Amino acid sequence: MKSNIKELVEYLNNNKPDHKINIMEVCGTHTMAISRYGLRQLIPETINLISGPGCPVCVTPAGDIDWILEITEQHKVSLFTFGDMLRVPGTRSSLYDKRSEGRDINICYSPADALDFARNNPGRKVIFIAIGFETTVPLTSLIIKRAYQEKINNFYIYNTHKLIPEALELLLLDKEVEIDAFLCPGHVSAIIGSEPYDFIAEDYRIPCVISGFEPMDILESIVTIIRQISKGISKVEIQYRRVVREEGNPAALKSIYEVFDKSDSVWRGLGNIPGSGLKLKKKFLKFDAKTYFPVKRLKSREPSGCECGDVLKGIKKPAECKLFSKICKPENPVGPCMVSSEGSCAAYYKYEKLKI
Repeated sequence: MKSNIKELVEYLNNNKPDHKINIMEVCGTHTMAISRYGLRQLIPETINLISGPGCPVCVTPAGDIDWILEITEQHKVSLFTFGDMLRVPGTRSSLYDKRSEGRDINICYSPADALDFARNNPGRKVIFIAIGFETTVPLTSLIIKRAYQEKINNFYIYNTHKLIPEALELLLLDKEVEIDAFLCPGHVSAIIGSEPYDFIAEDYRIPCVISGFEPMDILESIVTIIRQISKGISKVEIQYRRVVREEGNPAALKSIYEVFDKSDSVWRGLGNIPGSGLKLKKKFLKFDAKTYFPVKRLKSREPSGCECGDVLKGIKKPAECKLFSKICKPENPVGPCMVSSEGSCAAYYKYEKLKI
């Protein structure tokens, strides 16, 4: 592989495809890095980098936000969440709005913070919003096992965890979506390894490269993809070898599936994807907020005019949404892709708005 950014860029420009190649990255950190370092401006126009559903906050549907808000309205609970979730829009409101009105909604940096609060306040019902892809699930499973062992009976999770490979297959089956290769997520792959992507290369003939997050990593991964395409081959390769192993992290995977089983899950913009979610095993079901805190049936809908769904599928780029940078801005987000620090709309707005 070439030794510096200049050589990688020269290689891509000297070996540019004669037709457009769509490479989808499915990690919010990749999305932000590509925009931050101006990588689109360094590579040939025929190499088209598109953002996929790689931001867990962005793919959380309005229905989940509505359900969480309804729990806080109908039940006396202390809610703990990561900061990115605060401004994600539900049908009528957000956690940020309700927090401003006095609801007990707290920002935390780890589910351990919520468990500690529950342990120290046995008279309070405490809910942690468990969000994230495979990267964050091991910590959630560890906390659930700890709560079970310590017999902490006032702690619950509202589970929105999702799995990446199943979402990628749904994209490949969507006739509106045109993908020639995947830039696969480094953090997720550190947990699951490379094998879960094999079906993409074998069944769909789509190259996959698991990439790190530095500009060199991403450019090396793009070069690897272009080489596969030029040779007419498709396989899963690991560029991020300093972190990712073929087998992933067996201990983390064991921890996940001691607590969770696979389930269907609804993704914002993508709909219900079979096998793309996780549900608590029967042994741990007492920690499930949806089970313990029933709410009335909700009629949820996504924000009017928001095209996050098409952005998440790579059909549209953020600037092609008529709300982008006009009505929808970081200080006044309409959709979740502008809310999250890893959202593609937020990345475009912060780093690429002037280039559009």
